Amino acid sequence: MESQNEEYKLFWKDEYLKWICGFANAQGGTIYIGIDDNGRVVGVDNAKKLMEDIPNKIVNSLGLVNDVDLLNEGGKDYIRVMVTPSNTPISYHGKLYYRSGSTLQELNGTAAQNFLLRKMGATWDSQIVERSSLNDIDTTAIEYFLRKGVDNGRLTTETKTDSLQKILSNLRLVDNNGRLTMAALMLFGKDPQQFCLNARFKIGRFGRNGSELFTQDLIEGNLIQMADKILSILSDKYLIRPIHYEGLQRIEPLEIPELGLRELIYNAIIHKSYDGPDIQMKVFDDRITLWNYGMLPDGITVTNMFSEHSSMPRNRLIANTFYLAGFIEAWGRGFETVADAFRKEELEVPTFKEEFGGLTVTIKREIFTEIQRGGRVDDKTGRIVKNDISKRENGCHTVVSGVVSLSQVHLTERQKRECEIIEDNPFVSSKQMSVVLSVDSRTVQRDLATLQKIGVLIREGNTSAGRWVLVNKWKDVFAKSK
Repeated sequence: MESQNEEYKLFWKDEYLKWICGFANAQGGTIYIGIDDNGRVVGVDNAKKLMEDIPNKIVNSLGLVNDVDLLNEGGKDYIRVMVTPSNTPISYHGKLYYRSGSTLQELNGTAAQNFLLRKMGATWDSQIVERSSLNDIDTTAIEYFLRKGVDNGRLTTETKTDSLQKILSNLRLVDNNGRLTMAALMLFGKDPQQFCLNARFKIGRFGRNGSELFTQDLIEGNLIQMADKILSILSDKYLIRPIHYEGLQRIEPLEIPELGLRELIYNAIIHKSYDGPDIQMKVFDDRITLWNYGMLPDGITVTNMFSEHSSMPRNRLIANTFYLAGFIEAWGRGFETVADAFRKEELEVPTFKEEFGGLTVTIKREIFTEIQRGGRVDDKTGRIVKNDISKRENGCHTVVSGVVSLSQVHLTERQKRECEIIEDNPFVSSKQMSVVLSVDSRTVQRDLATLQKIGVLIREGNTSAGRWVLVNKWKDVFAKSK
């Protein structure tokens, strides 16, 4: 059977020079003439002539010298063309072809530009932007980078006194004429989207599927501070913070391990192909999906990405700056960091899938989902407690029960009315509810706190920007009471 680096052809056609071009521009490969799709030798009748024509056509059309061998099996002649990868771009009739997986792609536009940059040892973010200057740089972003780099031990304190030109030069983000690279403008620019509109991050809160959109945000600005902005918005509007206590200290961690979530966001920013759409995060009741445009590097797949491998960032200058800021490691351990962060909290490790020209990571909202089902968060450990199941506490397992049931709760008429208002408008504020109910807003706030404590309501985000969620088991109760 054919593989990624092999092609079987029954007979020779000159159009197969495209495939040779594609192999040469990729990792090389082999074309067999006289073999069917099942790998069965059927032979060729004009082997002697082909052995003269094929090498000449490869040299004349592509400028390549490849091994062309005449083989025989069962008395049938067939030909093997072995194509080695080229260090320089190869074109056929003025067009670029590239072997990707088991398909042949014709490269045009940005794809062709990125391919040529790679062949020259350059990347998209290393391109010099004409008419750019140091005036396009936001010095507060530079100060943020220096502070993070020094705090994380990647930069010396003396770096803070360097001139802007020297800092950017050391990062290879500016040329001798003061013109900036695309990376400089994306990382530290006053208006990065002026130079690349797709350097943005979208967040949306959806219902059970993608057809019901509750709220959305578009994060713009420089890349060096973007992850902080994203985490802040997720905390304020989209995710829950279950409360527990360590001694007298109140602890409110995000429902998703922040270290793992931040690593996933860094990876999306660093590995995105910026000629494609915005990075997109979709928050559902049961999961979060994060998609960024750009396939995995050659040799890395969703099945081996957690194994040991070298770091191969698509945007090397951006990645190097993130490393010096202390945001990432330079050893290809990003996915391991993600897995470790989730395992530490006894949560499922996110899954990855290549689709729609990019990479999608799916994170299960296990804590949110379990609370919706009627579970609760233990106020000592922060872990989910279900009825009569084992939970981990201080290295041992104990059986815990006592989750509030419907029969144990008797809501006041005002509390029922508050839940009905929330079901109609999850974004309603306590002040708005107080107007509808003709009561003091502090009374409403006390009611809402009680409803959260007994497991009737969940709060996504903070008190000013978030959203109320009615726990599933209570929806039927209020539906029947209407």
